Amino acid sequence: MAWLTTLLIVVQVVAAIAVIVLVLLQHGKGADMGAAFGGGASGSLFGATGSANFLSRSTGVVATVFFLATLGLAYTSTEIKRPASDTGGVMGVPATTPGAAPAPKDIPTPSGQAPQSAPASPVPAVPTPAPSATDAAPKPSDIPK
Repeated sequence: MAWLTTLLIVVQVVAAIAVIVLVLLQHGKGADMGAAFGGGASGSLFGATGSANFLSRSTGVVATVFFLATLGLAYTSTEIKRPASDTGGVMGVPATTPGAAPAPKDIPTPSGQAPQSAPASPVPAVPTPAPSATDAAPKPSDIPK
């Protein structure tokens, strides 16, 4: 599939250069602007341009090739993404593994200690207030009438 991508890139670059050259070679509408101020063919500025010549038709063909090469590159560059659950976690560690992954053995540790697994981040204990005796008994305003 890499050869197809390379071929499409080459076709796209050649088509882009060809479109640039063909557009620059064409006789533009603005060239007849002087004719609008006293020339004999002033109606051709905003009127019918006549049949298309070789340069304009070849520009259309090359532009079509350019767009088809662009669509082909977009198609070949997309790949099917698998969900994260299939590959594990972000770093390849299974997402269901409790705790942290052990540190790799090739990373030196300070002062020659043996590598340890990363400590789990401490979760601060949030004190919950104990229910008091007055909270447990229903208040007169809570009893439906």
